[in-house]
Amino acid sequence: MPTIKKILVIRLSSIGDIVLTTPLLRSLQSAWPDAKIDYCTKAPFVSLLAENPRLSAIYTLETPPFEAYDLVVDLQYSLRSRAIVRSLRRQHLVHYRKANWKKWLLVQCKINFYGAYRSVVERYRDALKEFALSGDSLGCELYLSFSDRAFASTFFDGGKKTLALCFGAKHFTKRYPPRSFAALLALLLRETPIQVLLLGGREDAPQATEIMEALPAAFQPMVLNLAGSCSLRQTAAILERSDAVLCNDTGLMHIASAFGKKLFLLFGSSSASFGFLPCHAPYDLFEVEGLRCRPCSHIGRDRCPKGHFRCMNDLPQGVIASKILDYLKKSG
Repeated sequence: MPTIKKILVIRLSSIGDIVLTTPLLRSLQSAWPDAKIDYCTKAPFVSLLAENPRLSAIYTLETPPFEAYDLVVDLQYSLRSRAIVRSLRRQHLVHYRKANWKKWLLVQCKINFYGAYRSVVERYRDALKEFALSGDSLGCELYLSFSDRAFASTFFDGGKKTLALCFGAKHFTKRYPPRSFAALLALLLRETPIQVLLLGGREDAPQATEIMEALPAAFQPMVLNLAGSCSLRQTAAILERSDAVLCNDTGLMHIASAFGKKLFLLFGSSSASFGFLPCHAPYDLFEVEGLRCRPCSHIGRDRCPKGHFRCMNDLPQGVIASKILDYLKKSG
């Protein structure tokens, strides 16, 4: 194995993709414990890596890296990331090949060349196969500050079990409908007096309002809408304290997985074959099997191309609610 003293990892976006790079940072540090590891990402995602003891410096597109590196790991492999790479002096360079042809065949022709499931975490490591990095079963990492945890603690004083609901997603076909979430919550709250916390960014706030308005009045006091009122790290701290997480295929799913939370996943247009299931965290996956139109995209769409949105509308609410209730009862 070559002598490596300075490493740069590049992953510009987005939340889940960046969280999924953290096991690779651990592998790099294990292989070269004395090496300095830097990271380059977009400014809105710096907080995901702040406090990470494996990193020496975090750069952005506005303040790009400038040092010479023994190893540059480009996990984005886009025009922007390649421009950054070209500006650097480096000895070794590796790219993460996204195998877009496999995505295209699965979406357009429903032909799956991915084979047995392999996480993107493993695929990231494959990019460095010439260095024979070792893996582990520790999952993703996200480091929080005392102030992050102090903020979260204010929502956990009642002693009730807490279900975090991450109801948002960038694309429509990855979002379970707000009224359906309200109906699912009603099934849960009818059976047990848990606390539900709605988590999301400012862009998700209108959907949170829809959920609250669709909830029967008797259950509204049991649900706290925090969408748009917490920073990303504060949201992460709330997820760390929650007993379980109900979520769409979204970045917050991967943040929750970094704390080993039990996840209840609702997959619409998403497909596990793309490699983005939670990494070494417990989960139950709910999806509508046998739909010939699924997946309709590898990232999601702004509408259902068929008009019926069965991949979400046909998810069995009773089964989902029962699974969540069973878990909360057994978790003590």
